[in-house]
Amino acid sequence: MPLRRRLAIACASAVALAIVLAAIVVYVVVRHQLLGQVDSELHSQASLVSQLRSCSNFPSQGTTAGGGAPIWQIVTGDGSVVCSDGNGNVQLPFNSQVQAVATGNAGGYFNDVNVAGASLRLLTVPVQVGFSGFGGLQPAALQLARPLGPVDNVLSAFRVVLFLLCAGGIALAACLGRLAAGRVLAPLAEVAQTARHIEETEDLSSRIHYHADDEVGQLAARFNAMIERLQGSRAALDESVRAQRQLVADASHELRTPITSLRTNIEVLLAGQQLSDDDRHRLLADVLEQSEELSALIGDVIELARGDLPITSAEDIRLDRLVAECLTRARRDFPDVRFESSFEPIVVDGVPERLARAVRNLLDNAAHHSAAGGLINVIVDQHGVQVRDHGTGIDPADLPYVFDRFFRGANSRGRQGSGLGLAIVRQAALQHGGSVEASNAPDGGAVFTLRLPAVAEDQLDRADDTYPVASDPMSLR
Repeated sequence: MPLRRRLAIACASAVALAIVLAAIVVYVVVRHQLLGQVDSELHSQASLVSQLRSCSNFPSQGTTAGGGAPIWQIVTGDGSVVCSDGNGNVQLPFNSQVQAVATGNAGGYFNDVNVAGASLRLLTVPVQVGFSGFGGLQPAALQLARPLGPVDNVLSAFRVVLFLLCAGGIALAACLGRLAAGRVLAPLAEVAQTARHIEETEDLSSRIHYHADDEVGQLAARFNAMIERLQGSRAALDESVRAQRQLVADASHELRTPITSLRTNIEVLLAGQQLSDDDRHRLLADVLEQSEELSALIGDVIELARGDLPITSAEDIRLDRLVAECLTRARRDFPDVRFESSFEPIVVDGVPERLARAVRNLLDNAAHHSAAGGLINVIVDQHGVQVRDHGTGIDPADLPYVFDRFFRGANSRGRQGSGLGLAIVRQAALQHGGSVEASNAPDGGAVFTLRLPAVAEDQLDRADDTYPVASDPMSLR
């Protein structure tokens, strides 16, 4: 059963129950009031009779008081009717309770009786009678009866009116409940329609429009937020897939040249039986160099592909110690270049291997662009890591592209390299919530700044042993 119908039925049932209960209460109150009015008239007439010596002296109320009881009689304790209204066709019932009132052993009371097919309201009260032959005043019971036909007629008509009101109220409640359910559930229907549209078209740009800040409105808002996050996740996934495809395409293009050259040299070696030792040695050196270039390129591609994975095992790292270890490796690999450093104790949150690879790439890049005996300045402070060389600098036209994959600037095209080192630096910076920028120093040379968010200073002691000191710096690759 649809939710709209169930909600309409629930509303109609609740209203119907309330209407029926209200009708019952009203009916009971009205009936009580009508019977109370009859009882009051009977009691008023009975109060006029305390002693009676003749039937002709029986008192009667005026019409303003409702008139006298149309049926009355006086009975003694033995059940004898000593006086009545003169209508012999109607005789009021006599029982032990009436006998007790007639003998003076009980007080008056009201009850409903049925006499000759007529419903009567009967009041029985004790009186004293002194008719001839009684020898003075004797106890007796006065019975006053009034037909309940007019009251029953009013109550019958009132029941019909209440029934019609209940039926009309229930029908109106059902209609209004259906309309209210439609208005209340309209946002839910829109949620279902939007979800169906997304399922059929995979279009995540659809949103639900809502105006009320109630529970249904909050549900619509949460649904919109969920779709927005899903859209963002899908866009990120599409961008990641696009980037991976672009990486594969670029890597295929870049790998083609060294592989072709390597294959050519090998074919020459295989077919060149007349080659001199010098030519053979030169070709073998070229094969070795091309193999190393190919290995470096494959390693950089793997690093870029691995770097696209989210960081799941971040830890507190002493950045100054990490850079110091990378600097030790750079001094060993580039003995002809001078390195000067200035470190401040800094703690960052991240993956040591990825940050170490980024720092090594910055140092290698600076060393490759420095002349023999050139100076490289390395600074670690609250802003991150800054590496400055005193080489030829970066062509201003190349500055916007130096961190792109496989980009080789005008000053780098004559040197061996894959063009992925600085791209790895940017990727690591973004993954750790930081950034990287390149610029030319005013007095010559290039400046690369890797900015990373620092952790609070109270984490320094705890991070003292976080970054492992590797005996072989290459183990951090």
